[in-house]
Amino acid sequence: MVTSAGVLHPAATAVAELDHVLRSGEPVLRATPVSGSELVVPAAYLDGFDLRSWAQMHCDDLESRSRLRRVAGRATLPVRTACCVALAACTAARLTSNEARDTAVVIAGNNLALGHQSRSAAAYAADPSAIRAGHVLDCFDTDALGAVGEVTGCRGEGWPIGGSSAAGALALIQAARMVASGQALRCLVVAPVNDLSPVEVSAFVKSGAMARVTAGGDATAGCRPFDESHDGFAAAHIAAAVLIEPAAEAHRRGIRPLGRILGSGTGTDGRRGTQPETDGQIRSMHTALTDSGLAPSDIDYVNAHGTGSVIGDDSEAAALSVVFGTTEGTAGEGPWVNSTKAILGHGLGAAGLIEAIATLLQLAGGYCHANPGLTKPVRPDLRFVTDTITRTPLRAALTNSFAFSGINASLVLGRAAEEDSP
Repeated sequence: MVTSAGVLHPAATAVAELDHVLRSGEPVLRATPVSGSELVVPAAYLDGFDLRSWAQMHCDDLESRSRLRRVAGRATLPVRTACCVALAACTAARLTSNEARDTAVVIAGNNLALGHQSRSAAAYAADPSAIRAGHVLDCFDTDALGAVGEVTGCRGEGWPIGGSSAAGALALIQAARMVASGQALRCLVVAPVNDLSPVEVSAFVKSGAMARVTAGGDATAGCRPFDESHDGFAAAHIAAAVLIEPAAEAHRRGIRPLGRILGSGTGTDGRRGTQPETDGQIRSMHTALTDSGLAPSDIDYVNAHGTGSVIGDDSEAAALSVVFGTTEGTAGEGPWVNSTKAILGHGLGAAGLIEAIATLLQLAGGYCHANPGLTKPVRPDLRFVTDTITRTPLRAALTNSFAFSGINASLVLGRAAEEDSP
């Protein structure tokens, strides 16, 4: 079961706020200049994120608030955001200190603090004495694992899991496997913000993966997954966390879980590069369906990876068509398909986790959020949600996360059943 969650995004600092943003269907992107260049990109950044303000708004326990500031107050943005969402998820799950002590932690994402590294390198070039000793922690992704453990009290197994844009899904899969096998009673999955530097942003734009805003252009239309006019993804600062455990554990604490992890599938294409491979995506989805014991016809909704890039969208749309057996003229018969990135932007390592939470919210709420900007779908045979919300009962959903170098991951999720209530 997914017992609880914590989220952090410029437009949503709590799960209920995320649900509201999804139901509104309005993209939350703005035109953002890239430092040191003439580029302007559509993005949703946590500019000026303040740990103290977040703690005052979301943390009622004074001891936890003090510990959060002490541990993460001077940490990088990825570590600060990781600690916040982890604490939110543990608080929502009502974990006691003894229960937290036995909880495993999986951190999703890699190369988390590239923006910080870039600024540190520039500071060192200007004045080598400006670098503080704490940089020995800041430069490693493992800092998030240690900080989350200290803030939440979780001291079980610890795993930092990379995987670029598939990291959030891979971390969920690892956590579910640990709990299902009995290696861990429960597992906290945390995906920090990916802090890019202008170097990575510029490279993404030049590669054709990231969208840009032209003079006088509309940033809110900067990410158009599966539309013929798509031209790249929009970057976003997103952090998320979920607690995974057996239903009985959530019942014992009087918690109604957010939903179920029914199955998963992952694999690689065995090659380097940015070009997606439709066959690998098909295998990932088929494996997840087989693991869940469900047929394609049992899936009511697909939360697609759908970044808005031309090659990526076309490849995934082709894979979805094969898996769900759609043919031209049958678009009304398959599962509903949308992309959360059209509203929130692309959280990179955190994308798979925030999208799993978004999927569970839609399963529980009986809706598929709008896919703003989708007016001319790249394929006529898929049942895309377009620019308005679709309200419909949902039983099970599939969510995809695909990354550079051919990393493919799919999850089948189900809504919480009546017997899952305490």
